[in-house]
Amino acid sequence: MSDGKTATEPRQNDPAPAADIAPDPRLLVREKGLAGYLEDFRRRIRGGELGSIPVVFGVIIIAIIFEVETGTFLTPRNLSNIAIYIAGPGIMAVGIVLVLLLGEIDLSVGSMAGLSAAIWGVLSVSHGVNDLLAILLALAAGAVVGTIHGFFFARIGVPAFVVTLAGFLGWSGVQIWVMGEEGTLNIPRDSLVRDIYGFYFSDISAAYSLAAVITGGYVLALWRHERRRAGAGLPTRPRSEILLRGGLVAAAAFITAYTLNQHRGLPLALVIFLAVLLLADFMVRRTTYGRQIFAVGGNAEAARRAGINVERVRLTVFTIAGTLAAFGGLFLAAQNGGAAKSLGSGNLLMNVIAAAVIGGTSLFGGRGWIWSALLGTLVIQSIETGLNLMNMSSEISYMITGAVLLIAVVLDSVSRRTQRTAGRT
Repeated sequence: MSDGKTATEPRQNDPAPAADIAPDPRLLVREKGLAGYLEDFRRRIRGGELGSIPVVFGVIIIAIIFEVETGTFLTPRNLSNIAIYIAGPGIMAVGIVLVLLLGEIDLSVGSMAGLSAAIWGVLSVSHGVNDLLAILLALAAGAVVGTIHGFFFARIGVPAFVVTLAGFLGWSGVQIWVMGEEGTLNIPRDSLVRDIYGFYFSDISAAYSLAAVITGGYVLALWRHERRRAGAGLPTRPRSEILLRGGLVAAAAFITAYTLNQHRGLPLALVIFLAVLLLADFMVRRTTYGRQIFAVGGNAEAARRAGINVERVRLTVFTIAGTLAAFGGLFLAAQNGGAAKSLGSGNLLMNVIAAAVIGGTSLFGGRGWIWSALLGTLVIQSIETGLNLMNMSSEISYMITGAVLLIAVVLDSVSRRTQRTAGRT
């Protein structure tokens, strides 16, 4: 029986022909070769998607300026020292990056670092508790503190700024109480905490092996990613691009390994820091939980309507941040020679937050990457080290770091405004 339509007329529920659906030009970039990538780069710049470009150029410019002024900034000894100095604050900055991705702030990381160092010092040094057990208890204390903050923020609804500001004050008091009459607890020579900061793999094969593992892992990850895209029928990177990217990573990794081997070898602190970065980066970019963090930070209400447990994501992020703050505190204790009542005070909190923002993580939530912790900490430590080599006073360092932070926030604000104009937010 005829329904009144000819054979050539489309039915109301028939899908539109595939030819009528315009493909997203961003997905076709890889098919145009070098010209396509240049076009995509210009599109990103016009759209305000600067990524890590400003901070990478900033690191290069800082290194050149201080090397010209001092002549010793790029020596293996100085670069090796920078590599271990960034470990503690950098690990703490990873936690801050996660919190910033939620669009929130944590003002208590300095106090948590000092408290964890105090707990470890009193247990291990004063009471003779097994060093490893004392370290685990200190990390557990950081996790508990972070969970408390997350509970009041996510479950009760107290603003994170208020909760962590209260933590900043309260946990500083607990730190002083835990230390008791001891102003400082010096680290024993056989302590594991001393080793995580001061141990070096003196065999040159260690640094080169790590460089090879990083390069191989990166190339393998790219190859597997492209295989998945090919399986889904999406445009893929040409093999030449994979080789080029792998070559750049290999150059950076092996030059770093060579430089470190010119001094004392590969520092354990740097290995631990890189491990934390890689694990956190995998969690954020390759897991459902990581995508939920971005979703909550981008629009919490939309994430909730999509079925994401917003309260759970917020609580667990603060738990992770507390744990990483405690871990960083142990590095700082080793760097300072022991636990102290004043550990975690001063400008540590501001430097850690500044590192995350300078590295490229947005203060407004939903945008950033874990490696911001490395880049931002590297910028701040490079400025501090360079000025020390020039015998500049500390106030100059504060002023320069403040200016760099302001520039980073301005760039972030301008980038967001440009993206809104371009219709990308």
